[in-house]
Amino acid sequence: MSTEQNPEEFYAKLKGRLEETTAKWPLDYLYKFIVPSDSQKIAEIEAIFDNMGAVINTKASSKGTYTSVSIHVKMENPDAVIAKYKEVSVVEGVISL
Repeated sequence: MSTEQNPEEFYAKLKGRLEETTAKWPLDYLYKFIVPSDSQKIAEIEAIFDNMGAVINTKASSKGTYTSVSIHVKMENPDAVIAKYKEVSVVEGVISL
């Protein structure tokens, strides 16, 4: 899923799916992002989840051009999940999966 084409539609669909498929909140949520391999951009994403008890894993692509960032974190509700996606979306070059 990419937020490139219509962000509001993406977030509305995501919220609907989270409400339909998740019976119990708070829960551990897995965010996945692809970002150009730039330590500053990766640090920006990590800072958004700072002080939340998040477990963050990064893995460079085979050519080292991009880095995948996986973040496991306890989220309170669908709106909180979407708020974090919106915060991360301002990082230049990030793709939300």
